[in-house]
Amino acid sequence: MKKLIFFALFFVGIVITSAQSDEEVKVKEVVEGFFEAFHKQDSIVMKKYVGDNVLLQTTGRNKEGKTMFRTEKIEKLYSSIVSIPDSVQFQEKLTSWSIQVDRTMANAWVGYEFWINDEFSHCGINSFQMVNFDGDWKIVYLIDTRGRTGCIEN
Repeated sequence: MKKLIFFALFFVGIVITSAQSDEEVKVKEVVEGFFEAFHKQDSIVMKKYVGDNVLLQTTGRNKEGKTMFRTEKIEKLYSSIVSIPDSVQFQEKLTSWSIQVDRTMANAWVGYEFWINDEFSHCGINSFQMVNFDGDWKIVYLIDTRGRTGCIEN
């Protein structure tokens, strides 16, 4: 009887762990899809991954070393991405991942390096807050850090 209970609990643990992993994979797919559209300068597809009334914020240090903190509307990101000329190549390389999921809320803490025309521009962390709207993960908040040093290594 003890063996039967042990195996039942073991099986339930595997199912729960697997379900959490599946949700983490879905959260990662949202971030990757968002950046795939970002790199293609496709704001219509980017919107597929984003909820309503998304808040975008950035923090870092200015040249004087003082903390800079800025809030922008998601529409500004869309318009700036689609307006980048074809002569400018840009890439946000995702360098590390930490994903946490609890029921209908998730956080993806994603390291990145930003490159323009094959030259390093800056690095930092993107923190995506997401909500699962009836099976569909959407980004509801995004804050990032920016700097030129202290990048996270792979």
